[in-house]
Amino acid sequence: MQPSDLRVFIPSKDYEESQSFYKALGFQMEPASDDLTIFSKGPCTFFLQRFFNEELAKNLMLQLIVSDIQEAFDVISKIRGIDFRFEPIKSEPWGKVIYLWGPSGELWHVTEFSR
Repeated sequence: MQPSDLRVFIPSKDYEESQSFYKALGFQMEPASDDLTIFSKGPCTFFLQRFFNEELAKNLMLQLIVSDIQEAFDVISKIRGIDFRFEPIKSEPWGKVIYLWGPSGELWHVTEFSR
């Protein structure tokens, strides 16, 4: 078996708010059904589902690798009117990271690796 892609299904406590959040991050939105939306930006794709399980959402972690952490921070810090949180850029031995919690509690590690 040779995989060609891997896509995660992200739960949403408030489907419309989560859609707005991911659009504000710069992802393109394509409805797949009434309860499922495909988000993509470049080669990165994931599903947002109209389904919520608090334990799953609060334990879900994803890593988004970016080439410019400052640009990512600028985009994140300008989002308004959506219930989410983030921490400032943190330096690690392997690079830099922004911890970003989406509206349902999902944790994104927005990462720029050292060159």
